Amino acid sequence: MKHKDGKPLFQPDKSSRIVPMTIMFVVLCGFSFYLGGIFCSEKDRYETKDVTRAGESPKETIAGPLQVKQTAFPECGIDFQDYTPCTDPKRWRKYSLHRLTFMERHCPSVYERKECLLPPPDGYKVPIRWPKSKNECWYRNVPYDWINKQKSNQHWLTKEGEKFLFPGGGTMFPNGVGAYVDLMQDLIPGMKDGTVRTAIDTGCGSSGGIYLLEIHRILRPGGFWVLSGPPVNYENRWRGWNTTIEDQKSDYEKLQELLTSMCFKLYNKKDDIAVWQKSSDSSCYKQLDTPDTYPPKCDDGTEPDSAWYTPLRPCVVVPNPKHKKSGLKSLSKWPERLHVAPERVGDVRGGSAGAFNHDDSKWKVRVKHYKKLLPAIGTDKIRNVMDMNTLYGGFAAAVIGDPLWVMNVVSSYAVNTLPVVYDRGLIGTYHDWCEAFSTYPRTYDLLHLDGLFTAESHRCEMKYVLLEMDRILRPNGYAIIRESSYFVDAVASIAKGMRWGCRKEDTEYGVEKEKVLICQKKLWYSSKESSR
Repeated sequence: MKHKDGKPLFQPDKSSRIVPMTIMFVVLCGFSFYLGGIFCSEKDRYETKDVTRAGESPKETIAGPLQVKQTAFPECGIDFQDYTPCTDPKRWRKYSLHRLTFMERHCPSVYERKECLLPPPDGYKVPIRWPKSKNECWYRNVPYDWINKQKSNQHWLTKEGEKFLFPGGGTMFPNGVGAYVDLMQDLIPGMKDGTVRTAIDTGCGSSGGIYLLEIHRILRPGGFWVLSGPPVNYENRWRGWNTTIEDQKSDYEKLQELLTSMCFKLYNKKDDIAVWQKSSDSSCYKQLDTPDTYPPKCDDGTEPDSAWYTPLRPCVVVPNPKHKKSGLKSLSKWPERLHVAPERVGDVRGGSAGAFNHDDSKWKVRVKHYKKLLPAIGTDKIRNVMDMNTLYGGFAAAVIGDPLWVMNVVSSYAVNTLPVVYDRGLIGTYHDWCEAFSTYPRTYDLLHLDGLFTAESHRCEMKYVLLEMDRILRPNGYAIIRESSYFVDAVASIAKGMRWGCRKEDTEYGVEKEKVLICQKKLWYSSKESSR
């Protein structure tokens, strides 16, 4: 509506115009904040997802070193000075007498494990150095008079003052073990020229010949089995065996028949020693295809190399025909075989002659570096050595010129490389380090491991492995622990709680992803009374 002069009848002032504009501004701002909130929340949600994916990718995650709580392990009671957890005589009564099952490995459950340090015997001394230790040891280190009394008539050992002496006698060695070995070398010429390298001393027992079947399994084609004692030379010895000549003749004929059925042939015989040789001709085993033959041939489903918690097989394991170069006569003689890639390296997943040669060269470099870090290697301070998780025995091969020997251990959970270790002329065994090793406490002067915790820590706690290392390592003994940087500090922390002194060193190439711990176990004596 207009005024008569043409102006609007009602004209709002400035303040009346500001109000609706303010309302509009507030509405627009609120709407903008609302849209912005939706956008930002969605953006944050997507960014959170990206971070989560990044956290799940091992390539983008940098893990810090493993941290463990420092623990000072207590001492075990003095009664535990000879404790062997998986072959403990105090637990034998729990198990069967059948085939001496009670003497096999029976490890305590995780709830029964001891988290304490085994003390040495009272008066323990640093062992006598090699080679004198071959003939004598400190009595206080093995303070048991029953050993001397029980074996006194066999001249295995005698006690003189503070020492046990080993005169080299025995039931079948009236002229000493030296003369016995000389006779063996005359009967088996391959012992002199490097053809025969590895040997195992066993008993054969009875049980239907099942122990002989196991000897057959572990003996390579062309290898020898030596028997001294009854019933060998029964014609001249039977009177001293509290038996009759007829019984001993019968036993000898049964033994000969059993060995023949297992493809052994009598190789040589003289005086109280008989030597049989395992056939290298696989055609011999065709006789076992006959029904009702004893012992029968193992079926194709039997894994011949399976030996970790595997019951004895009442059957003959036929040598693999594809292994034409694993027989005694086919292998290179010692010491050439030490650095020659064996045929059986091809059975290893990822194994080849090239991989073997690379491993051999690698360990030569590593051991040269180790000797700089631990000058005791190569001296009389170190004699008994264990490589706790070997591949091909490279560490042992690299120290072959030093006055020591190495027990090579192949993990029962890793690829089976033990045949390669033996084909090189070295010795070894299977083991699972989540359990105790079958050996007496204070056995080894040096323990070596390479990435054991990296490979096995997901299966058991590190402290149990380290406590077992402490059990089998001698006081003043050493450990070389080569591990990833992730585990090294944690290992050192646990080792400190075991009264070990450790120092961290670089590897031979100074890489940061792994380090070397050089540790030494301290000598200490028990402050506790008997507690078993």
